[in-house]
Amino acid sequence: MEWDNSGMQVGDTGRDIKSVLLTTDVTPEVVDEAIMLGCQLIISHHPLLFRSLRQVCGQTPQACMVATAIKHDIAIYSAHTSLDVASDGINTRLAEKLLLTDCHPLMENGLGVIGRLREPMRSDDFLRLVRDTLSATYVRYTRPVSDQVQTVALCGGSGAEFISDAVAQGADVYLTADCKYHEFQDAEGRICLIDVDHWVSEHHAAEIFSDILAPLPLVVHTSQQDKTPINIL
Repeated sequence: MEWDNSGMQVGDTGRDIKSVLLTTDVTPEVVDEAIMLGCQLIISHHPLLFRSLRQVCGQTPQACMVATAIKHDIAIYSAHTSLDVASDGINTRLAEKLLLTDCHPLMENGLGVIGRLREPMRSDDFLRLVRDTLSATYVRYTRPVSDQVQTVALCGGSGAEFISDAVAQGADVYLTADCKYHEFQDAEGRICLIDVDHWVSEHHAAEIFSDILAPLPLVVHTSQQDKTPINIL
């Protein structure tokens, strides 16, 4: 997407690599993990450099991570919206996890997915399926419009802007993340809006990266330090 900063974030694209660390987010803990494991490349879903980096002087965690990566010859590549819109990307994998069939993009630009459950499911059972399948720390939702769910729309990450598109295409529920109070209000009575943690909706990016890299002669690690920054009391 034109507003995004997918691709190489730090490092030399011509350098040979032997070991890769896969993660959703690049955090100081993940960079330290890459150093410990001897990785030459971190592949993340979310970009390390999304907003402008004005200085690399150690004042911010972002600047410190860039400096540390360069010091240890670690390159960083971030997929983000290129993985969001890919036919076998974030949203397709999320749809597969929720057992959807007959899937196609929710939006013309490839963002989101809409599909169907093989058999209708009670609304409360579908909510439990979301919670258990994604190991979600929370599931927020509006009152179901119907007791039965069959057509499901979803968009990993921040996808509240597509609520009306999900309604227009006849979805019974719409699953996404980062929904605000008034977006819940707007959805009430139109569609069952389901909101989960942003990281939870996209952390399967590492699974996709791992599948892509499997044929290559690389040592591939999945980060054990990658986790949501949101804690629930």
